Amino acid sequence: MNAMYKLWQIFDPRRTLVALFGFLFVLALLIHFILLSSAGFNWLNDSSAASAAVGTMVPLPPGK
Repeated sequence: MNAMYKLWQIFDPRRTLVALFGFLFVLALLIHFILLSSAGFNWLNDSSAASAAVGTMVPLPPGK
């Protein structure tokens, strides 16, 4: 554990964290686009779920 600081002497922490967050963001986009391209997980073109949600909406009573 005493030699852990030597790792950050090799890698610049700012550049490493920016690269890590960039990679994770691209990975998240890739996963979402893969899910959107499948029929079972495409929540944008799923008209049955949208119509069911609208059909179960109850209007609010008028305010006082």
